[in-house]
Amino acid sequence: MVLEINTGDTAWLLTSAALVLLMTPGLAFFYGGMVRSKGVLNMIMMSFVSIATAGVAWAIVGYSEAFGNSIGGIIGNPFQFAFLDSLVYGDPTVGTVPALAFAGFQGCFAIIAVALLSGAIAERATFRGWMALSVLWLLLVYAPLAHWVFASNGLSAPRGGWIVNSLHAIDLAGGTTIEVACGAGGLALAIVLGRRIGFGSAPMRPHNMTLVMLGAGLLWFGWFGFNSGSALVSGTWAALIWVNTLLAPCAAMLAWLFVEKRRDGHATSLGAASGAVAGLVAITPSGGAVSPLGAMVIGLLAGAACSWAVSLKFVWGVDDSLDLVGVHLVGGIIGTLGIGLFADPRTATRVAGLFYGGGVDQLWRQAVAVLVVGAFSFGMTWLLATVLTRTIGMRVSPEAETSGIDLAEHSEVGYDLTSVQPARRGV
Repeated sequence: MVLEINTGDTAWLLTSAALVLLMTPGLAFFYGGMVRSKGVLNMIMMSFVSIATAGVAWAIVGYSEAFGNSIGGIIGNPFQFAFLDSLVYGDPTVGTVPALAFAGFQGCFAIIAVALLSGAIAERATFRGWMALSVLWLLLVYAPLAHWVFASNGLSAPRGGWIVNSLHAIDLAGGTTIEVACGAGGLALAIVLGRRIGFGSAPMRPHNMTLVMLGAGLLWFGWFGFNSGSALVSGTWAALIWVNTLLAPCAAMLAWLFVEKRRDGHATSLGAASGAVAGLVAITPSGGAVSPLGAMVIGLLAGAACSWAVSLKFVWGVDDSLDLVGVHLVGGIIGTLGIGLFADPRTATRVAGLFYGGGVDQLWRQAVAVLVVGAFSFGMTWLLATVLTRTIGMRVSPEAETSGIDLAEHSEVGYDLTSVQPARRGV
């Protein structure tokens, strides 16, 4: 049934789409400040170019793969909405909003998902390799997963993906298809590309914490559109999601700082920023299914667990440069499984978690979704990275990595500190 377009819902969705797009420049600052000064431009560029590569690929065929009529519950018809052409005429809708607005909103999701992946391979990936990977990963990993998780039957096409329609797992805004998928994919990338020169022995501290804090603030601001916009309506449910998106990162930040203070003796600005992001990650799948109390509990769990998890890369020897695994994979798992524990039947999902009398029925569904999405993303990303490494090359030379990837890949530097001599008179 085609519903009439609601202008209020449409205005909120378009505003949310702009907020989600802002998250990618925010991520660029967040990631850029976390690397060494000789790699800041390259790190920022990896996020910015993802807007272009993922945006174009999404319009050409990605949206159709994700939201076209399902082929066996696995992937949408890749030609149904090719180039978004069929969405321009006849006022097609998704719920109460124009289908074109929905496609744009989801396209911003695809962009930030691709950009997130770059954090696992900071300071050592070729720019051409990254550009190729960003397109292939969107089309072969993200779009199929978005179909599984987001494409409800009758939303944009009669038949959708298997996780949402057959498994009945809940994922509001991408705890599995973005957070778990990026974390698992990032782990595969870090393994294939190997460790940075000097990892574990040379200092690799963030070079500019002001950029990190600015980026974290922009991410948090954009995340209100990321989560609340996923309601596709501007009513009470969107308000609940908005409040939960405020409270979970607040609780996570406090938990991270507490763990950091007890463990290291200091509460750091990097810990505050990382804790907030961990809470945002965890509330991404669960924001529409839990009460504000549940959101704070999930935030506390995510902040504490992710603060501990980021140190494991040194134990395992895997150079996950910017803690994609420790924050996004672990936080995404906690948020997704948290639905099975804390889902409140009073919310619009009408699902009860274990602690609300629902038993383990929803919990096992959430667990299956996490395992399947994580395994698929890890395997496909490992395959893509291996093929690109053996063909066009995914890793810069040792000389380029040592001297600075900014100069080697872009012939620029992030900070030109050369003194400017005043011109002499008569010259």
